[in-house]
Amino acid sequence: MPYVNIKITKEGATKEQKEKLIAGVTNLLVSVLGKNPATTVVTIDEVDMDNWGIGGQQVSELRKKPKP
Repeated sequence: MPYVNIKITKEGATKEQKEKLIAGVTNLLVSVLGKNPATTVVTIDEVDMDNWGIGGQQVSELRKKPKP
């Protein structure tokens, strides 16, 4: 029984986008590893951008900076 946990920043992913992620990951495990989709578990955790850091900075602050 595969278990996959997807963590994304909380930026308004839609229900439809989450459905596509769950279906896509499930299908990948089926096609690559031959896993049973009925026993494949996929969870999505949305993390507030203040609680996610990259390179020593909060993502909420990084997103405020202009992109080069």
